[in-house]
Amino acid sequence: MGVFPLAASRYGIQPIWASEIEKAPISITKRHFPNIHHLGNITKVNGGEIPPVHIITFGSPCQNLSNIGKREGLTGSQSSLFYHAIRIIEEMRCATNGTYPVIAVWENVMGAFSSNNRLDFKAILESFTNDEMYP
Repeated sequence: MGVFPLAASRYGIQPIWASEIEKAPISITKRHFPNIHHLGNITKVNGGEIPPVHIITFGSPCQNLSNIGKREGLTGSQSSLFYHAIRIIEEMRCATNGTYPVIAVWENVMGAFSSNNRLDFKAILESFTNDEMYP
């Protein structure tokens, strides 16, 4: 809902694009940041074809990771979107010869530390250290 762009803009960082499909968050982000390009469904975004950014921020939807949910973890239909963000980072790094993004920030939920017997958090950490992310 524009939390990352809001925080960034307070420190002089200009948000460039966002990926969201829910109407309310898009509306809020457009109201506060009318110049952000909305990319739509993250599953259809190619990180090598969008403007490269120094900082990429994302959150994996918490429904499958939350302690109050069904605890499907990263295999759940919503929280598995985490892997699309990682894919986009890898595609952008490949397209820019490893130059962008410089920083990746993932917003988690407390349940991410314990879902799937802590194997989901292990998978998240491994995703950030994957050799493909650093060409």
